[in-house]
Amino acid sequence: MLHYAVVFLVIALIAAVLGFGGIAAGAASIAKLLFLVFVVLALAAFIASLKRKP
Repeated sequence: MLHYAVVFLVIALIAAVLGFGGIAAGAASIAKLLFLVFVVLALAAFIASLKRKP
């Protein structure tokens, strides 16, 4: 998940440098969404691992 967020961030940066504003904005929003999903899943896994230990 984090890998895809970084890939979309790089696509957004390259598109911004080349002047493609619409593509850059779309890729940046997808990267933000994927990063937030990654953070939520990571926190859920961390909390679940704390509850499993006796």
